[in-house]
Amino acid sequence: MSVLSWYPSTLISRSPSFFATSVTGASTVPVGVRSFPKRNRLSECGNEVRKPEVFVTRASSDDVAVVDPPSTPSSGFDDSKSEIIASLKLKLLSAVSGLNRGLAASEDDLRKADAAAKELENAGGPVDLINQFDKLQGRWKLIYSSAFSGRTLGGSRPGPPTGRLLPITLGQVFQRIDILSKDFDNIVELELGAPWPLPPIEVTATLAHKFELIGSAAIRIIFEKTSVKARGNLAQLPPIDVPRLPDGLRPPSNTGSGEFEVTYIDDDTRVTRGDRGELRVFVIS
Repeated sequence: MSVLSWYPSTLISRSPSFFATSVTGASTVPVGVRSFPKRNRLSECGNEVRKPEVFVTRASSDDVAVVDPPSTPSSGFDDSKSEIIASLKLKLLSAVSGLNRGLAASEDDLRKADAAAKELENAGGPVDLINQFDKLQGRWKLIYSSAFSGRTLGGSRPGPPTGRLLPITLGQVFQRIDILSKDFDNIVELELGAPWPLPPIEVTATLAHKFELIGSAAIRIIFEKTSVKARGNLAQLPPIDVPRLPDGLRPPSNTGSGEFEVTYIDDDTRVTRGDRGELRVFVIS
């Protein structure tokens, strides 16, 4: 049986040069071009006609046709950068782990955490919140604050001390950010000591703010109110809004607003530096 006997007669009758024509039809290719039949709905003399589909191949040194794969841009650099950032994120998380969000940090711990954060910030490059605004959205858990090393809940600003002076135990701390309403809430879980034999009182304090972008990476927050909600056995009680001190009675350092810069952000990690030098590390929760 002839090798070409399976082709319809209308195709065999064509000039042999048809099968050696490039895709553009401008020139003939001596080797490395093959035609593969493809069914067409057209019919000729009641029989289906196979329409050739032409693929251009190149001839290798031993005359075996090899199809060139489609060219794709190299992603080696991006992969390498992603691996470096992942490694530096792990290094930072390791540096701040076991420090009780910074309350147990020594001077050496502060230096190590700051150095690890700077490495991650340099690798990540400048933050552009104008184009990455949606990355702020969500509930972020604070895992480290260099300000807590001063043993006060206010950080570099005046705040209630922790320890034996006041029976206050700090629980989890969150930031809840809504990019649509521009709400920026600091949420602090606290345990307040009570006289024996009463159990401790568990409360959640929410410091409500509004926020706005100032520049490409800086954020200003404006304080609105503080509310306290009991948890545990007293969870059925309604939240209480804490009265705000008049402006004349508040210390100059507690104006109700503040600024900080987002120095690194991705889908699950955020690093910020406050207007008084506080380093904070958050993970999405």
